Amino acid sequence: MATREYRPYPTRKDQKTRVLRTIALVLTVLITAVVIFIRTYKSQPQPPENGAQEKVPLTSILPAKPADTAPPAQRVLNPAVDTKPAPIPTPAPVPAPTAAPAAAEPAKPAAASPAKPVETVTTVQVPQDALAAANADAGQTSEKAKELIKQATALRDSGKIIPARDLLYEALNTTLSPSMRSAVKLELSNLAQRWLFSRDVFADDKLTANVLVQSGDLLQDIAKKQKVPYELLMEINGIARPELLQAGKKIKVVEGPFNVVVYKKSFTMDLYLQSKYIKTYRVGLGTVEHETPVGRWRVAKDGKLIKPTWTDPDTGKRYLGTDPDYPLGSRWIAIEGIDENTRNRTGFAIHGTKDPETIGTRSSRGCIRLYNGDAIEVYNLLYQGLSEVLIEE
Repeated sequence: MATREYRPYPTRKDQKTRVLRTIALVLTVLITAVVIFIRTYKSQPQPPENGAQEKVPLTSILPAKPADTAPPAQRVLNPAVDTKPAPIPTPAPVPAPTAAPAAAEPAKPAAASPAKPVETVTTVQVPQDALAAANADAGQTSEKAKELIKQATALRDSGKIIPARDLLYEALNTTLSPSMRSAVKLELSNLAQRWLFSRDVFADDKLTANVLVQSGDLLQDIAKKQKVPYELLMEINGIARPELLQAGKKIKVVEGPFNVVVYKKSFTMDLYLQSKYIKTYRVGLGTVEHETPVGRWRVAKDGKLIKPTWTDPDTGKRYLGTDPDYPLGSRWIAIEGIDENTRNRTGFAIHGTKDPETIGTRSSRGCIRLYNGDAIEVYNLLYQGLSEVLIEE
């Protein structure tokens, strides 16, 4: 019979000893871990005390400034006029839109004749401040024009935007050299960003004003009274949708209408508020076989459309505004003739294009083409049945 080894029950003293040994082992492990952590932490770079940030030299984060580098010359006329002969591509078909207008703005037709300034255009280089050319350009510019520009520059630099603008308007009606005319127009375009296309209203400006919205007022009605599209008022006042107009608040309004003058020789289109120059767009025009007809036109009533359905008269293909190869671009603004040379002529319009490379060339069957972004802007400025379009050689 196997005997079993005798193991006496541990006494209370033995149990206490075992507990102490276990505690000692745990403490040893913890102390070792703390020592290892402290040594590792001390080996790392320490952050600055008291929350101070390390100073970094500006030269290490800013690009090096080239020595004696002159500012790049600006091209003028927003954009510049290209004096190279324009290529003559294959004639494009005359669009024939059939869609209903995107936003009807009923208005009674009325004559609104834009000024017909003397226009001599060329490609020139001007300094970053266009009006600085006044002192250097003594060629064909009259002494009266130089004095007006000098006064306008001083007023502009002192923050008197409207008086400076009005003197530059006056200067445009005097004798100016081609480069000086371009410089004055460029400066007027820059000033328009401040007094026209912003929410600011200057106290001495007779072309813009603040009006208090009354209960029941509609943005379309306010715009109609001012002879401008409601889209313009939405843009300059930051109104997302016409129905969000709030009674009791002031909004900026513009005293219209806008008009445009197209110069075929330079492929440019000047925008006017009433008869005051605002800016210039680059355009594409009709081919030699399908010349854009000179004369006086008016934006047709109900003639403003957004991507209307169109049928190619040469191929019979029907295009929808959603088609990827839709040719009319972003907007269509139909024009109707109002003088002896243009009356009863149909099918002409200002519109966008799917071929931006044709801007600045003879490429259409007589229509006036714009870059799509410019077409949207012009669409939001010209008023149906009222804004005039003057086309000159």
